[in-house]
Amino acid sequence: FQAWDPHCSLPPQPKCLQLLLRRCREAKDCAYCPYSRFPVGAALLTANGEIFSGCNVENACYSLGMCAERAAILKAISEGHTRFKAMAIASNMSDFITPCGACRQVMREFGTDWDIYLTKPDGTYIVKTLRELLPLSFGPEDLQKA
Repeated sequence: FQAWDPHCSLPPQPKCLQLLLRRCREAKDCAYCPYSRFPVGAALLTANGEIFSGCNVENACYSLGMCAERAAILKAISEGHTRFKAMAIASNMSDFITPCGACRQVMREFGTDWDIYLTKPDGTYIVKTLRELLPLSFGPEDLQKA
C-alpha cells in the first residue's frame, strides 16, 4: 500500500487524487485476464489514508474469478481496514468504467457515502457516491429491521 497524504481531504486535492488515479491504472497493468482480455484495476482509500490496490483475476472456471474492486477491498480488510473514503477504477474501455453489481453490493457493506472515481484511459473521470451507483440498496443496518 501507499499512504495517502493526511493533509488531503475529500474531495481530494489534485496531487492526492492523482495518486489514487495512478494507483488504479498501475493495478490494471497487473490484471490476469487471459479469457476476457479486459483488464481492470482499482485503488481503495481507507479512512486512515492508506491505499490498497486490486486487479481482476480470472480463472478457467469462470465463476472463481475476482473483480479488481473486490480484490482491493479484501486486501484492505485482511489488513484490518473497514472504513473507506474513496475508490478509483481503471480499464482500457473507451467509456467510463463502472463496478459490476456484485462489486457494488460488496462495497455497500461498508457504507454508501464514499466516492467512486470512474475513469477513462485518457485520464478523465467522473465521481459518483456509492449511494448514486446503488440506489435503494440493502446493507447491514437492514438486518436489524426484521
